[in-house]
Amino acid sequence: MYFLLGWRNIWRTPRRTLVIMIAIIIGIWSMIFLSALMRGVADQMVRNSIATLTGHIQISQKGYRGDPVIENSMKETASVTKKLETILPAGASWTQRVRVNAVASNARHSAGVTLVGIEPKREAEVSFIGKAVVEGRYLKAEDENGIVVGKALMDNFETELGRKLVLMSQGTDRDIASRAFRIVGVFRAEMEATEEQFVFTTISSAQHMLKMGDGISEISVVLPERKDVKPAVDSLKEAIPSDDVAVHTWMDLLPLMTAMLRLYDGSIFIWYLVVFIAMGFGIVNTTLMAVFERIREFGLLKALGMQPWWIIREVLTESCLILLLGMAVGNGLSALSVLALSGPGIDLSAFAEGLEYFGMSRVIYPVMIARDIILANLVVFVLGILVSLYPAAKAARFTVVRALAHT
Repeated sequence: MYFLLGWRNIWRTPRRTLVIMIAIIIGIWSMIFLSALMRGVADQMVRNSIATLTGHIQISQKGYRGDPVIENSMKETASVTKKLETILPAGASWTQRVRVNAVASNARHSAGVTLVGIEPKREAEVSFIGKAVVEGRYLKAEDENGIVVGKALMDNFETELGRKLVLMSQGTDRDIASRAFRIVGVFRAEMEATEEQFVFTTISSAQHMLKMGDGISEISVVLPERKDVKPAVDSLKEAIPSDDVAVHTWMDLLPLMTAMLRLYDGSIFIWYLVVFIAMGFGIVNTTLMAVFERIREFGLLKALGMQPWWIIREVLTESCLILLLGMAVGNGLSALSVLALSGPGIDLSAFAEGLEYFGMSRVIYPVMIARDIILANLVVFVLGILVSLYPAAKAARFTVVRALAHT
């Protein structure tokens, strides 16, 4: 009976009902769609950071993260790599690297870079570089003097494919080590800073140049899912002696990124409250207007024996129906908006330089997660019913005599 009466009552004044429904639809749409955009930005930032030589997990010599000098390299890795084969879940990939600060120079220019010695085949499964070469070719295991550089670095150095590039760094004997490499490939990255910072050679070339023997700087691991990180790290820490080797997650390696993700979570919740406060005033005002227009109706219902609590239930039922209708349409529009942008994304290339400062990608793809959808709908529904209690209580307090005398 309550739902039947409520359904009939909300369409007695369709214009008012549509106005409040539009407010709810816009509120739900803005909550879910904008949170999907923020999640998309955060997700792209994390993906880019993980792909840019971080990985989900990194294993290195103790003290290397605090002081990444060549003296803190891992000397013995056979036991660690053997345990990786047995501990990591199916679908996981890992690779060994040499990573040191270096100076790159040619006849005209010089600049500080990060020299990364890689295992070409394994590295292609772990980081961005395997699919990032746009000119020339990717490294091969037999490339003793080949090097892959970023497009921005090549432009800054006014050089081209086939030209030589000299790298200098400090070797394990604490003397300056240098070697000439020939550019065999050029890569493009999401951020220009990455193109300027990293140069890639084979791991054997880097080890020979730096007189490292079989030593490496780090082992990077990429897992099938981000949720697999904690159990994998716990298993690795238990299996690998902690006195010599340190195991770090991407959250340990990217503290600023972790802090930004927490900030995003807080800002999404604050946005939900701001939207609802604006929407809540509309719900209260519209419901109060409807109540005052029906004073004589409520008086007649009381005269016929309806209890005040029943009147409250009737008004709340009407609010509930309006909320549910608005939420259904709002959720549908949100899903359609995200679906429409999930393919092409939002191209922000015009603001690329500003975005790089925050580590953001040029193209943003919205990401909807169930938690945000549920939270947005709960906020609107629960708080919508709560703010409707005041108009409902107002309707229940009218006396029969006053209500029937109202004109």
